[in-house]
Amino acid sequence: MKSKKTSTKVHKNKSELPFRLHLIFGIVVFLLVLLIARLAYLQIFNGSKYVADVERTDTTIETSNVQRGMIYDSTGKVLVGNESHQAIQYTKGVNVLSSTLRQTAERLGKYLTVSTSTLSDQDQADYYLANSKNLEKTENSFKNHSDYSTKALYSMAVKKVAKTVTLDKTEKNAAQIFSLMNGAYELSTVYLKESGVTNKEIAEIGEHLSEFPGVKVGTSWSRDYPEGNSIKSVAGTVSSAKTGLPSDEVNMLLAQGYSRNDSVGQSYLEKEYDPILKGTKSQTRVDVNGNNTIKKEVKQYAGKKGDNLVLSINAAFQKQVQSDTKTAVSSAGGESTGGYVVVMNPNTGAVLALAGVDRNPNTGKVTDNALGTINEPIVMGSVVKGAMVTGALMDGVITPTNSTLTDKPIRLAGTGSKSSWFNKSGGQDISVDASTALEVSSNSYMMQLAMKEGGFKYSPGAGLTMGTGVFSKMRGYFEQFGLGTDTGIDIPGESAGYTGPSNHANIGKALDLAFGQYDAYTTIQVAQYISTIANGGYRIAPHVVSQIRGTNGNGGLGKLQETIQPKVLNYVDDTAAQKKVVTKGLYDVVHGTNTYKTGGALASVSPEISAKTGTAETTTNGKSTVTLSLASYAPSKNPKVVVAVAMPGLGESAESNNIDLAKKVYSAYWKTVQDKSAIKDTTK
Repeated sequence: MKSKKTSTKVHKNKSELPFRLHLIFGIVVFLLVLLIARLAYLQIFNGSKYVADVERTDTTIETSNVQRGMIYDSTGKVLVGNESHQAIQYTKGVNVLSSTLRQTAERLGKYLTVSTSTLSDQDQADYYLANSKNLEKTENSFKNHSDYSTKALYSMAVKKVAKTVTLDKTEKNAAQIFSLMNGAYELSTVYLKESGVTNKEIAEIGEHLSEFPGVKVGTSWSRDYPEGNSIKSVAGTVSSAKTGLPSDEVNMLLAQGYSRNDSVGQSYLEKEYDPILKGTKSQTRVDVNGNNTIKKEVKQYAGKKGDNLVLSINAAFQKQVQSDTKTAVSSAGGESTGGYVVVMNPNTGAVLALAGVDRNPNTGKVTDNALGTINEPIVMGSVVKGAMVTGALMDGVITPTNSTLTDKPIRLAGTGSKSSWFNKSGGQDISVDASTALEVSSNSYMMQLAMKEGGFKYSPGAGLTMGTGVFSKMRGYFEQFGLGTDTGIDIPGESAGYTGPSNHANIGKALDLAFGQYDAYTTIQVAQYISTIANGGYRIAPHVVSQIRGTNGNGGLGKLQETIQPKVLNYVDDTAAQKKVVTKGLYDVVHGTNTYKTGGALASVSPEISAKTGTAETTTNGKSTVTLSLASYAPSKNPKVVVAVAMPGLGESAESNNIDLAKKVYSAYWKTVQDKSAIKDTTK
């Protein structure tokens, strides 16, 4: 028989069990009711709102590059064109995960081979860690990894992967594709391969295009040069999608609306006129659903090809002048370091040819360098004497009717004798006026003008006690003609020349400055200087772009947009009588009757030439050399063209290299350029 105590305990356990079951059942029922109520609330009261959110469309504008404007010569020949290439492009979607990009890159890499030459350790690590398993494994390998921020932990993972993981060739190819995709902004388009895409790659990618979201076959362009690469140094270069925006200007260009993979002019004309050449990007409206999928794409604007530049340079003439310059320098031998020629219209500033070559005096190798005409300062010698005489006339130390001085060696205390080329010993002392001093290229006359401008009365054997202000006085007159200052040419990067020290210790150099034996000038400065004399005193900025034109329906030159007008920088305000003193002297350099005239070899050229020759004594590779230069214009009475020549580093016996080259240039000009450069405007 059970005890009463035991019976009571069993009864109690049986009564507690149903109660617990009822309690649990009640809780479950209560939760189900809450869930049903919540679902009813979402569906009945807020269902339309959430449906609208899913169906909501955000609109974004996607832009794409257009073909760059071309560069033509003065006759309409294409100098810089565009070569089209089939390309593989990628447009990044909205909120695309790196893991998704990696999968796409791996699949695409089976059919597309890209260059991995720029693939960095960071790129390879990012690709490896885009696999979530690799990322988790690498992060878990760090002790106390949970103590680090996500950013810090990822940075540690990248460093570790860069040291420990090596990708094979196939993986590197995929990693490069991944890097390009990953670097794109949302809804921006980048090139995965912009040139060299094979027909096989096009076919296979096209066949599997549905497997590569955002990937498509497109077109890219690169610059080509139908008339040869010699114009490339003047035209400049353009960045590619691969190189991206120049690193030193990236922030400024981004602020101007460029994308990181845009092509942009990096130097010279391409850079100076980039806003005109780049065109207007196409615009596509992209509608994105609330779930971040692209719903619709509509091209709103097809874009506009960049406008074209028409240069004042005649391609055939440019080639001939470049060839003649190269031949002249190659045959000069000795310590010749190159040769430079500028041909320009003195009345408009239009540059007709920029020719230049550099020569290595040690090897004799000659290379093209047309830009040496604007960025290579050279001690030119006597070509500057026209500016020196003008300054003295304007300063009042001589007048058109009272300018006669005696050419004689200048002997001052503490310095050697300085003299004219024809009167080194003093046995040929002659009286010369300002015009004759130009004709015979009298150094003595110019030094005496400098001393007069400096307020110093010359006496043989005396110490030169002029103030240093004479430097700035003479240079001030020179700069009015463009010597020793920016010419304003529309090619970035020109040199302003070289200015020698102007302190009292170098006061004797003021006499050398007077006849072009101290400061250094560029060939374009010499061309501007002689143009200023030829056109009656207007210093005009040189320019190589003459017109800006659109594109016609056939892709050729279209409607005239703008004609570049002459830009007058200053006017040399000497009198007509003073101008005549100089122009007569330059005419007599070639056609005068004095025995010592220096440009008589040009007298046979028709139409008549006025000129100033120059010889500067220099040192090259420790050897005594000379620079031969020339500043000239023709016809003498109605100038239409100027020719400036500079040939540094020639042997001391060199005499007529500059004149011989100039004669060839003039012959080519009258044969090739005159009245044959105008493009007929058929669009009016």
